[in-house]
Amino acid sequence: MNIPRLLTIGWLQQMYAKGAITPKEVIDEIMRRAQEEANMNIWITPPSIEWIEPFLHQLQHKDPKTSPLWGVPFAIKDNIDLAGVPTTAGCPDYTYIPTEHATVVERLIAAGAIPVGKTNLDQFATGLVGTRSPYGETHNAFRPELISGGSSSGSAVAVARGHAAFALGTDTAGSGRVPAALNHLIGFKPSCGAWSVKGVVPACASLDCVTVFTHSLDDALTVDSIVRGMDEKDPWSKAIPSPVPQLPEKIYLPKEPLDFFGPFASEYERAWNRAVTKLQTLGIRIEYIDTQLFSETASLLYDGPFVAERWAGLGGFVDSHPQATFPVTEQVLRSGAASYYDAASVFRALHQLQSIKLEVRKLLQNAVFVLPTCGGTWTRDQVRNDPIRTNSDMGRYTNHCNLLDLCAVAVPSGNAAPSIPFGVTFFALSGQEGLICSVANLFLHEGQQHSQYVFSNHKKATTFVAVCGLHMRGFPLEKEMYEHGARFVREARTAAKYQFVRLPTNPAKPGLIKKRKGGSSIQLEIWEMPIDQFGAFVASIPAPLGIGKVELEDGCEVPGFVCEGYMIEEAEDITAFGGWRNVF
Repeated sequence: MNIPRLLTIGWLQQMYAKGAITPKEVIDEIMRRAQEEANMNIWITPPSIEWIEPFLHQLQHKDPKTSPLWGVPFAIKDNIDLAGVPTTAGCPDYTYIPTEHATVVERLIAAGAIPVGKTNLDQFATGLVGTRSPYGETHNAFRPELISGGSSSGSAVAVARGHAAFALGTDTAGSGRVPAALNHLIGFKPSCGAWSVKGVVPACASLDCVTVFTHSLDDALTVDSIVRGMDEKDPWSKAIPSPVPQLPEKIYLPKEPLDFFGPFASEYERAWNRAVTKLQTLGIRIEYIDTQLFSETASLLYDGPFVAERWAGLGGFVDSHPQATFPVTEQVLRSGAASYYDAASVFRALHQLQSIKLEVRKLLQNAVFVLPTCGGTWTRDQVRNDPIRTNSDMGRYTNHCNLLDLCAVAVPSGNAAPSIPFGVTFFALSGQEGLICSVANLFLHEGQQHSQYVFSNHKKATTFVAVCGLHMRGFPLEKEMYEHGARFVREARTAAKYQFVRLPTNPAKPGLIKKRKGGSSIQLEIWEMPIDQFGAFVASIPAPLGIGKVELEDGCEVPGFVCEGYMIEEAEDITAFGGWRNVF
């Protein structure tokens, strides 16, 4: 059958369920497209059956009913690790071959997704234009003379051109949103820490986020439901719950006139005015605010000492590898080594930022802020001739986001001019993805809650599952939780009524046995799993383990791992450790 140019998770799932198409046929078509459009400079490591074949083979051992991304092809920005495939970060001399997947990649593969290649980027994720790469300037998906946006340039264009159903990017200053706007895509940037950055080459480690590009909000939230969750091996990871549908009390728009730029400035301004008119029809109160707080924050990112964090991460490499770095990238990186960015300047900026964050937290309580994702665009020639100023303009309405610890979703809003997409971005406080996605859904569907699948995990019947051993985060069987559609919720403890034992198995496993008298409180984790996958999960658990009711320290009971009592005689008592993490 003909495979449509635009691939979505939903379409692929329907076709696979009907038996109308196979993952191998999809991959063959993707490889054909990538070869045909090689001159667009989308890929650094392009799709190749040589290394994709093992992932196709793994699908034979996965049940599509319990693998929510079974057979879905995705692209990976080449500053995110895929085991056995080079990571370049857009710099040939920096190249290394990782031995393990980045956490987000591992979770997606466990859910059945197929990685198809590593995409081009502005070198070291430093840029918003998509032209700062020795692997070539990534072309815009619609107008090749225009920029694609960056730094996640190849990832966005790969989705826009049908080389993948979704793609991972990263975002420090707007790199997961600007390319979405310029290529008519959804660009979902979760709250900082909600998605693990383990296995990601840092740009500014304290600000970096992994993001996703899709054709629909449904697909973005499907990916979010799989990769969101704590990662014990990532120091930046946070336990931020999955989005829950909730409309904001109000939408904030900028009170002052906005600045538009580039060869289509007037067209962009008209597109923004149309978007404002559309927002006014959604039935949510609109207020106009002075955006000086956001502008002050944005100026801190590159006009303040925060740029020194980039130099702290990459300065050693740049100094030891003369001429290895793209010239304009090295210029930006070296600006972070300026003598006036001393320790005192860093603390002054941190104190200033903290004061601004306090004001923004008050302002955005149960509210969403909306801006154009970009105030314009440029031709690739214009960026080449004036690389610093043009790049700075692209971040005018994006740079504030991660410094203020906001979540954001960039969505299409028609065209500014023929074949020139326009988009807006919805911002909210950390952990408030439900607000931005709910109002974005209204905006995309003309004021109707149209989408069947948005927040689909929230609509599904689910059950909590208490895990106390190898299924916890960071242990070998964590992947089985994701394979059964589960998401981490929180850490918890049992009531002080349990004996904890180490079973004589290989590998060693713990057993939780409830006592009539005595016992201790044991550390565990609470996960949420769809009911329709819970039965298969329970059936896979070998004796003497099983699922029973586990009493928590607050007195409530949830389904969870328990052990048959006869094992007390054969197992080692490890109750004194208080939890499996303390044993290893």
